[in-house]
Amino acid sequence: MTPKLRFADFRVGQKFRSPGTVTVTVADIKEFAHKFDPQPFHLDDEAADAGPFKGLAASGWHTAAMTMRLIVEGGLPIAGGLIGAGIDELRWQQAVRPGDVLAVECEVLEVIESQSRPGQGRLRVAMRTLLPDGTMVQSLVATLVVRG
Repeated sequence: MTPKLRFADFRVGQKFRSPGTVTVTVADIKEFAHKFDPQPFHLDDEAADAGPFKGLAASGWHTAAMTMRLIVEGGLPIAGGLIGAGIDELRWQQAVRPGDVLAVECEVLEVIESQSRPGQGRLRVAMRTLLPDGTMVQSLVATLVVRG
């Protein structure tokens, strides 16, 4: 298990990769869509075949949720948990399909110490959700609050 890191442990350029993966299933795609993004091309095979993705594809929000799971499970080992302060540049580069296996790579872009709370601060982190061949399906830049 990767040790949990505090603010002072982070440096620009550090990279972290999720130790595990998530395999996307038809049932997961349809369950998430039913609850949170009930568009026909995420729910119905015929509508999906005729839709913009030419087949069943996960909602981008489902991809974001799977990314979060991978990050929490060790893709970015922050002591005390992940406290988000914002997300910039969220992009879905490619549809996520049943059978896809996802992993996450994180790279520290900035380390910003708090002026009012020395030893604590914010990280700006590029997060890339990847297929096994390295194809990026989602990217974003997150600002995270990290305690000392």
